[in-house]
Amino acid sequence: MYLISSQEMLKKAQREQYAVPAFNIHNLETIQVVVDTAKELGSPVILAATPATYSYAGTPYLISICKQAAEIHHFPFALHLDHHENLSDIKSKIEAGIRSIMIDASHYPFEENIDIVREMVVFSHKYNASVEAELGRLGGQEDDLIVDDKQSAFTDPDAAKEYVERTGIDSLAVAIGSAHGLYKGEPKLDFQRLAKIRDKVDIPLVLHGASGIPAEMVKKSISLGICKVNVATELKIAFSDALKQDFNIHPDANDPRHYMQPAKAAMKKIVEEKIRICGSAGKL
Repeated sequence: MYLISSQEMLKKAQREQYAVPAFNIHNLETIQVVVDTAKELGSPVILAATPATYSYAGTPYLISICKQAAEIHHFPFALHLDHHENLSDIKSKIEAGIRSIMIDASHYPFEENIDIVREMVVFSHKYNASVEAELGRLGGQEDDLIVDDKQSAFTDPDAAKEYVERTGIDSLAVAIGSAHGLYKGEPKLDFQRLAKIRDKVDIPLVLHGASGIPAEMVKKSISLGICKVNVATELKIAFSDALKQDFNIHPDANDPRHYMQPAKAAMKKIVEEKIRICGSAGKL
């Protein structure tokens, strides 16, 4: 079994007005949780990993584990490059078999952002790999990516139209008020801005920083054109909190085959919840 591009699954989600969840994974256990749960619920899924995760786990390991998971379940899915910036690194991972990438050039000026992304699109499409890019910048922190609130910027709808046309990307990550990491207060999404972007852009739209956003707000964003919803922080918190609690109860525990089980169960609940919020259950 193979790893696939995210392009067709996002187009299907766009046609049928649901979203494909993209869950950040880090190791064998988190991959098992996401793939097993998605298969149980019949949901398409994207497994996302940042550069720090690929460095930690090793790209060949992640690719091999994901391919094996797809083989076991007869269930093709996308292994995704989340917030990658280094072009040579991205190219090497595409050549290794990954077919879904997010090139993040959002911190560059508009014209330079376009040039970088367009180069990546030309290369990626030779391998039938889909390309997501970001216009505007989300604040907060995800792994090694840190963006101060003062550096964040919302996506301009008119600029988004030009950006999509000139780069040839397959999906667009929009900045409408979401953020990476935990929210300090109630999230506020600019739905009016999202609607304007949807009117001007016909490719699937992506919501980053969905951890902590109330379900109804996520559902409304999907109704306005979001086709991919990224979840990372909530998964890590659920996993680590359950692991710490189990060690508090069993301080002498030393077998990962046992103490990983509560952590996986806690993460599974979040994955199930997000799949249902996205409306992707039964959409395989």
